[in-house]
Amino acid sequence: MIERRIVIDGQERKARASALIPKMYRVKFGRDMVRDMMSLTKAYKKSAELPKTATDEERAEALMGIDFGVLENVAWLMMKHAGEDVGESPDEWLESLDGVFSVYEALPTILDMWNINNKTTSVPKKK
Repeated sequence: MIERRIVIDGQERKARASALIPKMYRVKFGRDMVRDMMSLTKAYKKSAELPKTATDEERAEALMGIDFGVLENVAWLMMKHAGEDVGESPDEWLESLDGVFSVYEALPTILDMWNINNKTTSVPKKK
């Protein structure tokens, strides 16, 4: 289990990733979290690899691969898992925000937590 603080709408919130998260995601949203997180990771890497000289248009195009619904659902679930008061659904939580949900603030931390939580500690047996 890993806990981190993420900044959303100018507020620092606690988020938790554990082995339970994929099951909670499947039960709540009926989707495969591993597949959804792979898609988010791929889109984020494409965006992050742009040169510093990239135009706003190029950056916007790179971000088009990000499924914001998945990002919002994962952020909400990780905060809910950490005991944050984020309402009963991602929509309820998003409605409570004063500003907009910033991909650039939250996504790197969420992906980092996901990757750390999924690292294996087992060593494969030699054949």
